[in-house]
Parts: sequence; C-alpha cells; structure tokens
Amino acid sequence: MEYLGSFRISASGMAVEKTRLDIAALNIANMHSAGATPGAVYRPLQLLAQSVTLSFAQQFGQQYGQLRFSGGGVRVASVEPQDVAPRMVYEPGHPYADAKGFVAYPGVDHTAEMMNLNSALRAYEANVAALGAAKAMAARALEIGGK
Repeated sequence: MEYLGSFRISASGMAVEKTRLDIAALNIANMHSAGATPGAVYRPLQLLAQSVTLSFAQQFGQQYGQLRFSGGGVRVASVEPQDVAPRMVYEPGHPYADAKGFVAYPGVDHTAEMMNLNSALRAYEANVAALGAAKAMAARALEIGGK
C-alpha cells in the first residue's frame, strides 16, 4: 500500500488550513484600521481552495500498481480580496473623518472570521488525525512484515 500518498494528501490539507488561519487572523487584525477614503480602506481577503485530482491514466495505473502516487489532495487556488462595502462609523473627531463625520473601516465580519478560524482549526486537526492513522497503519504493516 502507498502510504506516502496519504501523507501528502494530509500535508496538503494542513498547508491549506494553515493559510486559511493566517488569512482569518490578518482580516481580524486589520478590522479596526481606518482609511482616509472608502476606497483606501483594507479589503478582507478570502482563500479559494482547489482539489488536486489525478488523471485517468494516473488513477488506472495506480489501481494496477504501474504508477506511483503523484497527486491528490488540495491546494490554494487563489487569495482574493472580498468585494464588501466598508463599514462607515460616525467619529467626527477622527483625522480620517469625511465632511459628515464618518470614518471608513474595513467591512470585516468578526463572527464570520471567527467561524473561519474554528472551521480551519477543526479541518487541520482532522488532517493531523488522518496523518496519524496512516502513520500507525504503516508502522503496524512494518511490524507484521518484520516477523
């Protein structure tokens, strides 16, 4: 059985979830950074992940032991700014206040970002558990083969 493929899939999932954690932390960190104009304010980021699929030849060869495992898992497709309106807060004494006294802040949804943090953390933990299970199976196979 090909254990390295299982390790690669779990590792790719952990890398994507780590990036999701970083992006959510970045969005939360910039949540209160004001901009001089609504166009100059920080725009929250979002991660788009994409599965890495095997071609038919790779799947067919893998099934019959002709090819080594060379793909699978997930990867970061892109990190793009979200198209959300800035949050306008009435603060007439702020240096960035407009003529009406409003200051533009990023349109970061704190609740959604915390949910992203939680789901990324749980997915990371699931990948760690899958990696641990594959490692245990590989170790057990070596024990059985050594006797």
